[in-house]
Amino acid sequence: MCSVLGVVFFSDIEPALKQHITLQLQLPLVITAILVGAALASSGATLQVVLRNPLADPGIVGITSGASLVAAALLLLSPSWAQPYLHYLLPFGCFIGALATTFVIYRLARKFLGSSTAVILSGIAISTLAGAIIAWLYLFSDASALRNLTFWLMGSVYQTDWPILAVGAPLIIGAVGGQIFYAGSLNKLYAGDIAARSSGVDVEKLTERCLILCAVAVGAAVSMAGSIAFVGLLVPHILRLMVGHNNRWLLPLSALAGASLLLLVALTSELTRAITLPVSMVTATLGGPLLIWALAKGHVRG
Repeated sequence: MCSVLGVVFFSDIEPALKQHITLQLQLPLVITAILVGAALASSGATLQVVLRNPLADPGIVGITSGASLVAAALLLLSPSWAQPYLHYLLPFGCFIGALATTFVIYRLARKFLGSSTAVILSGIAISTLAGAIIAWLYLFSDASALRNLTFWLMGSVYQTDWPILAVGAPLIIGAVGGQIFYAGSLNKLYAGDIAARSSGVDVEKLTERCLILCAVAVGAAVSMAGSIAFVGLLVPHILRLMVGHNNRWLLPLSALAGASLLLLVALTSELTRAITLPVSMVTATLGGPLLIWALAKGHVRG
């Protein structure tokens, strides 16, 4: 009798349990991986054109660090009454951090006439400063807050839920769509500012709008999945070797490839089951050797 009741009980609850796992755990994970991968890869491709820098990437030039710093401050310093509202505060705060960092990079790039070295050095300085501030925040935080911060520093697509997606997804979709919208104008920047202006492109306004779109996309991505390395750098480079430099193809394909790559990383981590692999660790492990290979083959030039 007990075994029959047990069979009936579990047969009744199993469909409901499967539905809950699918809707509340697996589907948000898949959507998050797709959106974040698309945001990082598309923003990387856009930054490389706007900053005239083949090494431009949301992580390398410091945009991700600015967003992560604000996220860390919100996670570690928010009072208890503000905790229920973090789902809405994090995307806005990460956007502000990413936008502030982007503004600093843009000003430095203009001051030094788009020097690749200046942009990279400013990104390193911003990342180092943000890391130092986060380290100081560690000293004044409790164990629970530090566990939450680990999510941001290592990258994860497993802690996103529907409220976070409701805020972050429209920002990413709009920002990536905006970058693709400006793809034709970005193509004209290859010939230089003077040639772009003669063809009717307002270079300053285009640069500002694209940087804001990148800041929105990266800020929302960081708020959803933390800091993830190399996706925005490697995906556009690999695609340029395959499809060329036409941004009308490059930007949408970068978004698609970045989404596919991060989804593959997330699904691979799911298959391990015994341990949840930090996404940034996996992407850095894959991206580091690929970048070294690209440098050795001469595919990346300043």
